[in-house]
Amino acid sequence: KQILVLGLDGAGKTSVLHSLATNHVKRSMAPTEGFNAICINTEESQMEFLEIGGSEPLRSYWKMYLPKVLLLVYVVDSADHARLPVAKQLLHQLIQSNSTLPVVILANKQDVEGAYCITDIHDALALSDIGDKRKMFLIGTHVAEDGSEISSSMKDAKELIAQLVLETQ
Repeated sequence: KQILVLGLDGAGKTSVLHSLATNHVKRSMAPTEGFNAICINTEESQMEFLEIGGSEPLRSYWKMYLPKVLLLVYVVDSADHARLPVAKQLLHQLIQSNSTLPVVILANKQDVEGAYCITDIHDALALSDIGDKRKMFLIGTHVAEDGSEISSSMKDAKELIAQLVLETQ
């Protein structure tokens, strides 16, 4: 069982994944053309992440992989205000067909000037409309300078994801 990593192109999915895997920052500038799989080992478990690119032609694949996963990690660019309505619409479409799938939303790029804070992201994505039946978490993250250690928020996200994987297996 895999963890699916989705979000619009440019949200920072690949950079987040690399940071979770290595505990060090490596910013990815190139968009994911297709799929990117990464295995992350923790003391308790082995987690297999599948990232699908966020460009429009690739979004049609998102729903095909959803029924096969333990958890959805949805990455949004907190500073890309213009595209948050699209991110919201896609998120709501994705999860409406699976009412129990746990969702971890990473409000990425919190370090960028003009980035929305967590409460603004919560409102922009209309997370209150999703309901209480599923486990849903919203964490503000950022990928700092290349080579540095990952932020405490990224460590928290990694621990949360590992915990959810253990609970759902």
